[in-house]
Amino acid sequence: MKKYMVKTLVAGLAVCAVSGAQASPIVGLYNTGAGITINGTTDTNYALTNSSGAAIYGNYGEAAVGSGWPISPWLADNSTSHWLTPTSNRAESYDSSSAGTYKWTLQFDLTGYNATTASFEGKFSADNSAVAYLNGNNIGSAAGFSSWYNFSAGSSLFNAGVNNLEFVVTNLKGSGNPTGLRVEMTNSNVSAVPLPGAVWFFMSGMLGLLAVKRKSKSI
Repeated sequence: MKKYMVKTLVAGLAVCAVSGAQASPIVGLYNTGAGITINGTTDTNYALTNSSGAAIYGNYGEAAVGSGWPISPWLADNSTSHWLTPTSNRAESYDSSSAGTYKWTLQFDLTGYNATTASFEGKFSADNSAVAYLNGNNIGSAAGFSSWYNFSAGSSLFNAGVNNLEFVVTNLKGSGNPTGLRVEMTNSNVSAVPLPGAVWFFMSGMLGLLAVKRKSKSI
């Protein structure tokens, strides 16, 4: 009977510990142009600034939905993600007189989650090229706009609160040379911080288990 009680208590504590650490997708990791169906619609998930952090083009870009130059040679459009451009007309150059640097920033918040368990993977493409950063750490690079390039981040790079996923796009100088960014998240995971009640239950259960063990030894 005592052995049964001990096994039951151990099983209950195991369920409590597992449920408190159950992994789920990271909330707030959006694909570029997610949910947008009309060409030229503003994507407010990705903030648009220059290399100094000053807002340009109203601080957000437009989703390039459907076909038409420069799609292709840009990767073909689909319902999962769309290209973002710093112009209402995806075919025009935002600044044809000089090389451009465009920073696209997606913020997500891990408050209430255990940041040390977080990870994600994705793919991106850019015209002409781009570097991906998580909280200032280089996590991947894209060398063109006709192929996908991978990026990923492990637990050591995440903040416990707000995180910044940035894509710094560089565009070459010249007229008729548009620029854009395309991002698709392929996988993400993070575990929630156990509720205080669950922690208390776990600790009290452990104390009870120790008491049972001590009592059984004394008999």
